[in-house]
Amino acid sequence: MKNNSEQYKKEIIEVIYKISKDKELLGDFIKEILTPREFDNIGVRWQIVKRIAKGEHHQAIAEDLHLGVATVTRGSREMRKKNGGFRRALKVIHR
Repeated sequence: MKNNSEQYKKEIIEVIYKISKDKELLGDFIKEILTPREFDNIGVRWQIVKRIAKGEHHQAIAEDLHLGVATVTRGSREMRKKNGGFRRALKVIHR
C-alpha cells in the first residue's frame, strides 16, 4: 500500500474536487470515507486554524476546545506557511 500512497492521495483529491459543487454528495462522501472520530478531528483542527488566524492565544484555544497546547501549536506551525493550504483556504472563504 505504501508504494501507491501518493497516487491514492492524488486520486482522493480529484474525487473531492469533482464532487465539490454538490454539497449533499460531498457531505455524504466525507462522512462515509472518514470515521466519525476522524471527521470530528478535522472539524476541530479547522476551528484551531480559524482562531489562530484571528490572533487568539494558543492557551485560550486549547482550553476552549479541550485540547493540549501542542495540538494548537501544530496548527500554528502550518499557519506560518505563507502559501500553505490553510492560509489560501481562509482567503478563499473570506472573499
